[in-house]
Amino acid sequence: MPTEPASEPISDFSLPATSGQTFTLSKARGKNLVLYFYPKDSTPGCTTEAMQFRDLHAQFQAAGCEIFGISRDSIKSHENFKAKLTLSFELLSDSEEVACTLFGVIKQKMLYGKQVRGIERSTFVIDKKGMMRQEWRAVKAPGHATEVLEFISTL
Repeated sequence: MPTEPASEPISDFSLPATSGQTFTLSKARGKNLVLYFYPKDSTPGCTTEAMQFRDLHAQFQAAGCEIFGISRDSIKSHENFKAKLTLSFELLSDSEEVACTLFGVIKQKMLYGKQVRGIERSTFVIDKKGMMRQEWRAVKAPGHATEVLEFISTL
């Protein structure tokens, strides 16, 4: 379920991005942003989620919105994942957990009966002024991108 956070500006951060770019939040002002955090490149749920955002990317852009996927994977891993799925948006590498910490997405999770520390699949919408407008936590990948697009159309 989405929750509507208090409208407050998000602290600025910069992360390395695919295509040899660097993403800086403050430089993205003027566009609505979808930042979706996912656990790991090339895993089933993360592949499903990325393909759904890819398939709706033109509709997000038509609504004045850019999409960025974020995980702790390396840029090399991201470039391979992006190429394999022909993603039309950039992936950000947060190996130092800068954005993960800022958005509070690192959680203790169970994986094959073991406790592991990892990213809880979460999505955040930041408006043109840099204010958080919506967040989804503990996301289930199927159908999620459509739900986010529906929210974007209300901005």
